[in-house]
Parts: sequence; C-alpha cells; structure tokens
Amino acid sequence: MISKNSFYMAEGNSGGQIIHENTLYAESLFHIGNFPITNSLLNSWLVVIIVIIIALSLRKKIRLIPRGLQNALEMVFELFFGLFDMVTGSRAKTLKFAPFALTFFFFVLISNWMGLLPGVGSIGQVVSEHGEQIFIPYFRGGTADLNTTLALAIIGVVMSHILGVIALGWWKYLNKFLNFKVLLEIPKKVIKEPTILLINPIKFFVGVIEIIGELAKIASLSFRLFGNIFAGEVLLASMSAILAFGLPLPFMFLEVIVGLIQALIFSILILIYLSIATTAEEH
Repeated sequence: MISKNSFYMAEGNSGGQIIHENTLYAESLFHIGNFPITNSLLNSWLVVIIVIIIALSLRKKIRLIPRGLQNALEMVFELFFGLFDMVTGSRAKTLKFAPFALTFFFFVLISNWMGLLPGVGSIGQVVSEHGEQIFIPYFRGGTADLNTTLALAIIGVVMSHILGVIALGWWKYLNKFLNFKVLLEIPKKVIKEPTILLINPIKFFVGVIEIIGELAKIASLSFRLFGNIFAGEVLLASMSAILAFGLPLPFMFLEVIVGLIQALIFSILILIYLSIATTAEEH
C-alpha cells in the first residue's frame, strides 16, 4: 500500500520506480469528450452529493416541535445566525444571505475534511508518463486544487455583484465603481465650487481602484484557502515520510481544526462581500 500523500519513489513490480508526490495541479483520471475529469473534481462531485443527501434527509425530519438531532442543529444554526448578525447588522439580512454563506461553509468544510480520510490520496492507479511510472490517486481534496478554490471565489464575488445590482439598481451600483455621477456634476457646480475640478476626478479614480479591489478579493479568497489546505497535505506527507505510525496523528488533528477555521473564514468573507455590495453608500 502506498502511504497517504507521501513524497517518495517505490519499486514497482517490473523493477521500475513509481513516483508519488503532491503536485500543485490536480491529475487527470479520464476525459469526457475533450473535458478532463481530475481527481479533485471527482472529489468535489462527491462532496456535492453528500451535501445534497444530508440536506434532503434533514428536510424530511424537520418537525414543528424540535427534538433530538433537530434540536442540536437549531442550536448550531442559532450560533451561526448570531455570528452573521454581527456582520450584516440585521437579522433580516442574515436570513437572506445565510443559505448562500452556509452552503459555502459546508461545502468547503466537507471538502477540507475529506482530504484527510484514508484512501484519499493513497488509492489510485499507476500510469506511464515521459518514460516514468507515476502514481495518480483517484481522489484528492477538492480545496487542495486551486481550480476549485478559484471557482468558489468567483461564484461568491460575482453573486455579490448580482445581488448588489438587484438591491440598489444597476445605475446606482455601477457608480460605486465607475462614478459617472461625480463627472456629470462638474459642469453644474464648477462655478460655485471651483475645487470640484480637483475633488470629483479623484472620486472617480477611487471608484476605478475599487474594480482592482474586486479582482483582489477573488485572488485573496482562492489563494488563502488553497494555500492552507495544500500546505496541510504537504505537512502530513512530510510527517508520514518520517514516521507513518503515530507521528502524523497530532498534525491530522491540527488539520481538522484548520479545515473548520478556513471554512468559517471563507463563508464569513463571502457574507461580508454580500453585505457590502447590497448596502448603499452614504454621502
């Protein structure tokens, strides 16, 4: 058995060397047409199925008078809502955005934790590439792939803009970034307020900088999550290479905590972006 997520070369049955290492990119398992299906994508699909199954099973068990598991879950959600209230400033906004933010939380959390399960990263196939025998695992933690975290970040940020346009109107929301209103004010107010010739172009330029800030949000969200989870995989691989029995356990517990914290940070940041985008600027 090839040890989980380890960097090493093992002797194959034919006497060749089988290379197994953590790569920054997800390995392709097969293709559907020209579309490559990678091990991280396969893992992400599995996470989506798990989330859907859990959601549907819990929905069937909801009762007007909570008891047992429903009671415990309602306590957990109340904790989330209390935390979200501090971000949104109102329970109405929390109830509006919570389903979206919590979907991110549970998807990222399960993806992070599934990367720690036995078999993820250690069960796979050996393929020949460029004259070398390469081990490719069937499953890889979805959030350990930059493509996955980038897709999540893009969905979150784009959705915040869509909701911002719905909440404020397209013209008002557009002027958050391309503030044409301040340029149109110059001819009307320049005689009474000559300083407007300096101040309003600066205001317009600040709005343009906000566009760069939106792109930075995507980069920040995706690289933060990917970096922490991939670094955890590398750490566990290094500890397993030193001593496979016992030594990795404290670090696996640490990665469980890191996975929870990163899922919470990601969902809170998405909630912040949603709240900011749907709030009108005060003048």
